[in-house]
Amino acid sequence: MKKYFCKKGAIEVSFGWLFAIIAGAFILFLAIYLGSKIIGSSDETISAETGKEITILLNPLETSFENAQKTSITIPAETRITNLCSNETPFGTQTLQLDQKRFNAWSKTDIKISSYNKYIFSEKEIVGKKFYLFSKPFNFPFKIANLIYMTSADDVYCFKDAPSDIEREISNLNQSNLLIENCPDESIKVCFNSESCDIGVDYSEGEVRKGEEIFYFTGIENSDALMYAAIFSDKKVYECQIKRLMLRLEELVNLYKNKEKILQETGCNDDISTDLIEFGGLVNDVENSFDLSAVKERAEEIEKMNKRLECMLW
Repeated sequence: MKKYFCKKGAIEVSFGWLFAIIAGAFILFLAIYLGSKIIGSSDETISAETGKEITILLNPLETSFENAQKTSITIPAETRITNLCSNETPFGTQTLQLDQKRFNAWSKTDIKISSYNKYIFSEKEIVGKKFYLFSKPFNFPFKIANLIYMTSADDVYCFKDAPSDIEREISNLNQSNLLIENCPDESIKVCFNSESCDIGVDYSEGEVRKGEEIFYFTGIENSDALMYAAIFSDKKVYECQIKRLMLRLEELVNLYKNKEKILQETGCNDDISTDLIEFGGLVNDVENSFDLSAVKERAEEIEKMNKRLECMLW
């Protein structure tokens, strides 16, 4: 009889321990699951707030007319911003994808900031907690858009032997990751008319070289907007944004043709509609940055025509 009770007690203890282990495992699983959900929700919240802040900061950069404008954004968690560009008609799309680091691994979010009228030039992916943005207007011949350049504060660009006006502009920006001369060893060196740096700029030929890749830039009236875009951009991002800018330019040409008709009805005798139609055809043929040089001369001619008009179109 004693033997029977001992066995029964042993069985009861075994079931008690088994229940405790199962319950403990379930509670631990639940805690881990809920914890990951809370952290994930926190990441989403930070990313969403960052997305809204970036959107707000981009608006004043769109309204500047002549001088470069700058701003910055600081994010509590280390963030990876991926620049996604689509040049599908009518105007293509600019999208920024935000991911944030958690437990030394990147946590993907569904936060995307998309726009049809913004043109952000950057590397494909930039990482950090602080990011700088500055912008310059791109005229070809009239203003097409403000080009926005985004860099991480962790990526330091050092300009060597730059033309005096570019040195002056960079100094006026007072952006801590843009330096002139006295380049730190770890900085990204941008050399003008030299091939001994990470990035080489041939100002007279309108070329930016990064390794084996060549970025072509141009503008009218010594505009440097596309030069900066080439320096700070990934090749695919740069070429996609060029195509988007040309799509926008085509539509603006049509708007100015319609504007001229309205002005003629009010008594203006100007007529450059044929020239605008020809220019629009040239713009339509632009497939990449290399083709821009073929359009530049005509853009400069139309700018001179506009200045001679009784009723200027722009």
